[in-house]
Amino acid sequence: MLPAELFQKVRKIEIKTRRIVDEITGGAYHSVFKGRGIEFDEVREYTVNDDVRDIDWNVTARTGSPYIKKYVEERELTVMLLVDASASGAFGSGSISKREQAIEIAALLAFSAIRNQDRVGLLIFTDRTELYLPPRSGRSHGLRLIRELLAHRPEGTGTDINAALKNMVQALKKKAVIFLISDMIEEASFEKTLKIANKRHDVIAARIIDPLEVKWPQSAALMIEDAENGKTAFFPGRDTAALNAFAAAAGSYHDATVEMCRRAKVDMIDLRSGEDYVKPLIRFFKQRQGKR
Repeated sequence: MLPAELFQKVRKIEIKTRRIVDEITGGAYHSVFKGRGIEFDEVREYTVNDDVRDIDWNVTARTGSPYIKKYVEERELTVMLLVDASASGAFGSGSISKREQAIEIAALLAFSAIRNQDRVGLLIFTDRTELYLPPRSGRSHGLRLIRELLAHRPEGTGTDINAALKNMVQALKKKAVIFLISDMIEEASFEKTLKIANKRHDVIAARIIDPLEVKWPQSAALMIEDAENGKTAFFPGRDTAALNAFAAAAGSYHDATVEMCRRAKVDMIDLRSGEDYVKPLIRFFKQRQGKR
């Protein structure tokens, strides 16, 4: 039996995301992702109108006549949500934290997949794998996914995207679309693992950052604590030089993440907590549609 408060939260997210899926995102999702996967169907004799690159040389050698491989579009796609639940996600300078925004985005993508009759799965991670739900289809599975995201209390505080990607690649037997939903703040490099994962699957990074993580306003001096490792630092809030240095360092870090995704050929969507996330997602879908 679900606690009444949790049930209300699940229903609220379902209603909110369903409206967006129905009006906008469902159609965009379908046009971008449907048909990305194909599966082998049969071989048949070659005709003059066929592409020679489809010739099955093993069958051709055995029979003495040219045969080609025939493929069909997969009836369903596998979508995996890799959701960062590390302690830095609790930060939010506005009405919503990064973690709360991540849950809403995950719900929107999950219900878009389910609306498209695809299978969707979930992996919640911190510096360890916190929870894994194998991909399935259907509304009840989508609701369970959202319920787990809302109710989960992480054991870890740090971030290990390397391990999360490796675990995901090992768990998936077929090609999938993987959404990495994270602030992507991590000390260790995960570029190599990102490249490997994207070669086997279609990885999309949805980076959620808070506006204060990019530009800190003038404020009273304060002590800042890193939520993931507990380290503290004094920040002179009204020091213009310190504020400029902070903005430069933050900009450099975020630009480096963009460049890393570019090298790994991973598309990245930048989203800010407390701000509209639908428009950036729609813009991403349209860009993808143009590429196709």
